[in-house]
Amino acid sequence: MELSAVPIEVPEGLNVIVGQSHFVKTVEDIHEVMVGASANLEFGVAFCEASGLCLIRTSGNAGDLIELAARNAESIGAGHCFIIYLRNAFPINVLNALKSVPEVCTIYCATANQLEVLVAQTDLGRGIIGVVDGMPPAGIETSEDQATRHHLLRTIGYKL
Repeated sequence: MELSAVPIEVPEGLNVIVGQSHFVKTVEDIHEVMVGASANLEFGVAFCEASGLCLIRTSGNAGDLIELAARNAESIGAGHCFIIYLRNAFPINVLNALKSVPEVCTIYCATANQLEVLVAQTDLGRGIIGVVDGMPPAGIETSEDQATRHHLLRTIGYKL
């Protein structure tokens, strides 16, 4: 077995979601979830088939994000993985709906951080074993840090 860390492009202003699913209709079901989340949401999704033609299936409503998703799905190259790029929305706006898609097995991450996908290669193929999402902790928050966090969440409307 060979292990590798595959860097994932996360351009400024975008969020990315990486997951695993199990059926060719994944790309269409994810498309429906994304369209239903917000009229302003722009997205691209790519899904790697693990049998049959083993194609990277794509969909979305923004050509640049579809291309970005396809390119990064190809870099990961793991059967049944999917990658979604979002603009004008945050993962929190779609994660519960994505988790309810019957063929979605796992969500590995949802982030705007620097990202690496950890991939294992065997004679059978490639599989995601985890992700490295962002930087390690710089310390434990202080009471001032807590106050800043509380204020931010209320300013952006996620808490009352």
